Order: sequence, then structure tokens, then C-alpha cells
Amino acid sequence: MRYVAAYLLAALAGKDSPAAGDIKKILESVGIEADDTRMEKVISELSGKNVDEVIAQGYGKLASMPAGGAVAVASSAAVGSGGAAAPAAVEEKEEKKDESEESDDDMGFGLFD
Repeated sequence: MRYVAAYLLAALAGKDSPAAGDIKKILESVGIEADDTRMEKVISELSGKNVDEVIAQGYGKLASMPAGGAVAVASSAAVGSGGAAAPAAVEEKEEKKDESEESDDDMGFGLFD
């Protein structure tokens, strides 16, 4: 994924077809050692293709994927038990969040202190 991201960054910078050196330079700027095999695979797969069109095709594929599987499970459990199980589970999750937030306060320091 890092090679694809570097390729897209190079394309965003104005390179019509980024070369291995462009990708390597981007990766090394953030401390990643480039693997030539993987880098060449990305370049060969994307060479001659318009990045905007590839992204548009990807959006089309994502639109056909199902999403929200956990919600479907919770709603089917609520139907099977008369609808009482789902709200109780939500309340328990909210209580657990509150407890974890309180425990962070007890530690004496914050993330940005």
C-alpha cells in the first residue's frame, strides 16, 4: 500500500507516469527502505493508466461492497428477542466508555501534557 500511496503522491505532484526513482525518493523521505520488486510491480500495473480513472473505477467497486455487517447482526438480535437486547447492549457500551475515560483522568497525565 505504501508503494501505491507514493505513486499517487508523485502523480499528484504532476508526474504523468512516476518512475521508480520518484517513488523511492518519496518513501525514503519518510524513512522507508524501498523494495524494488514491489515498487516495479506497482509501476508496471499502473503504467499507461490515468490515475483519476483508476480511482473512479475503485469507487465503483467499493459501492458494490456490503457494509454495516455489525448493524445487521444487532438488528436481527433485537428482532429475535422482542427488541430489548439491542438498547441494553448500547447502554453497556456507553457505560464502559465512561469508565475508561475516568480511568484516564486518574492516571495524572494526558496525551498532550
